[in-house]
Amino acid sequence: MTTEQPDDIADAPDTGATGADEPRRGHRAADKDERKHLPVWQESILLLAVALGLAVLIKALFVQAFYIPSESMEPGLVKNDRILVQKVSYWFGKQPQRGDVVVFEDPGEWLGPTDNVGPTGMASVLSKIGLYPTGGHLVKRVIGTAGDVVVCCDEQGRISVNGQVLDESSYLGPDPGACNAVVDEWITKEKTALGSSCGWTIGPIPDGKLLVLGDNRGHSADSRAHLCGPDEDPCTQSPWVDTDLVVGKVFTLIWPRDRWTWVSRPEVFKDVPDDPPADVRERAEELATP
Repeated sequence: MTTEQPDDIADAPDTGATGADEPRRGHRAADKDERKHLPVWQESILLLAVALGLAVLIKALFVQAFYIPSESMEPGLVKNDRILVQKVSYWFGKQPQRGDVVVFEDPGEWLGPTDNVGPTGMASVLSKIGLYPTGGHLVKRVIGTAGDVVVCCDEQGRISVNGQVLDESSYLGPDPGACNAVVDEWITKEKTALGSSCGWTIGPIPDGKLLVLGDNRGHSADSRAHLCGPDEDPCTQSPWVDTDLVVGKVFTLIWPRDRWTWVSRPEVFKDVPDDPPADVRERAEELATP
């Protein structure tokens, strides 16, 4: 038997869940479309702001680009080479180690007027956020740290740290001169502590200080060029670099592309003792006494 529904019931609109939810779903879909399709100029500004923020954060905490300002680190690093410096190694109170190649701020008139000139124009803006190499800094190799005594030189022209002779032939310039720590006369004044350029003793190095030398020993205005001479009283120069001035450790040469390489600490520094022998320390202290 078949039962017919009344016309008013048969024609009644469907009031089930599907029909009731249709307006709400349509409204949500419209909201999603509005959120997904920002104007192109707004998306561009947002992406640029994020990119700049990340660049500033990376420069401040992790990695920064620099260029080599002179020939003082040849042959490994040549003038105008582009390098990257990482800062993680010196976090949480850690200090530079012997053999590290470091970038540091000028300790006080180590750079000449032309060396202090950094990038200009748009390059200057990019350098502030880490997207272009920064100028106005120095690049040298750490030879001595706090407490060390550095002596130049033995009969073969090699320097020693805490009594340990260093064989630096793997990274020094091709012609360091009569000894591996000799320095050209144009770098320093006559009658300074470098008057006998192959016979000097430096140290003990104070806490929080470093002694740094360039790999191109005959052409590097480094710690040696800022020693006071025996007749300089009062002594107004300092051969030390404060550890607080160190920006970070060089870990790679990135440009030119055909010379790309990692920069690491030489093995020769592993054998250097933490403290100088008593006789070496006593000799250094005698020489440092006016």
